[in-house]
Amino acid sequence: MEYHSLGSTGTQVSELCFGTWRFGKESNGTVETDREQAHDLLDTAWEHGVNFIDTANVYGTPNGTSEEYIGEWLAEHDREDFVLASKVYFPFDGWGEPGPNDSGLGRKHIRAQVEGTLDRLGTDYLDLYYVHRFDEDTPIEETLSALDTLVEKGKVNYLGASTMAAWQLTKALWKSEVNSFERFEVTQPLFHAAYRDDVADYLDVAADQDLAVCPYSPLAGGFLTGKYEREGEEVVGPEGSRADLDDRFEDYYVSERGWQVLEEIRAVADEEGATPAQVSLRWLMDQEAFSCTPIVGARTTGQLEENVGAVEVELSDQQRARIDDARYEEEGRRFGH
Repeated sequence: MEYHSLGSTGTQVSELCFGTWRFGKESNGTVETDREQAHDLLDTAWEHGVNFIDTANVYGTPNGTSEEYIGEWLAEHDREDFVLASKVYFPFDGWGEPGPNDSGLGRKHIRAQVEGTLDRLGTDYLDLYYVHRFDEDTPIEETLSALDTLVEKGKVNYLGASTMAAWQLTKALWKSEVNSFERFEVTQPLFHAAYRDDVADYLDVAADQDLAVCPYSPLAGGFLTGKYEREGEEVVGPEGSRADLDDRFEDYYVSERGWQVLEEIRAVADEEGATPAQVSLRWLMDQEAFSCTPIVGARTTGQLEENVGAVEVELSDQQRARIDDARYEEEGRRFGH
């Protein structure tokens, strides 16, 4: 495993980030990753040199379970070996019915949630704190001021922005500059080989401002692993796969563009003796305009070991171009979602 700077910061992170949104999560009555499985996965990630761990206060059923699992595991390790990221925005269900200040990015909610996150993780600081969404109901200056205070007090090292529009990210960066607040240094968009043009403006901002990009769903919810096939209009995958657990899977990840990109990824994987998942991750890691650290979320240690194998894969410029071009028809039109 190699390490690189997290955007323009001085913190070094592994080429892959381990995502823990499945920890303790119930889907259709099934717990996707229980405590023992979570700790086994964290062991595997660390054994392979992954030092970057991503979570959020609302991950798990009930919310906070993911952070608790990580905190329990981290108690047996050296905190300083790891780069920990969490998030704030959504209502936290651990307090019962949400009150009027129990969501969003107001100062009151941010202060309350960061304390809960630190307590569950068993640490006195976060390396990275994301806003999980943009809050249109709170002045961005209030949000940035509250986050700036967390950095000043040593509770947070760096700030990040998850899903939001390019103009919202630009506005936040500008407000940080004019008010001398700590700015967002890391972004976390939905971004994968079949979904780039859709977030091109956002990625342009990241490249221009030297922001790190840490894509979530880098394998399109498992679609780009190659385990799915199409039979007519039907999507067929392994029993118990994401398609079985998530009713939104086909609407969110499956498209004609996706099938075309997957076909090319499979061809490149055959050429390199790799798997489609490894090629998909390598394509992201090789982005030249910005540092790109995909967030991988595996359900088994075998899947995680396969994903980590992406660090050993090398793609040629021609192979990357073929994957890029697979998004378009011969006439140059981009395949629809």
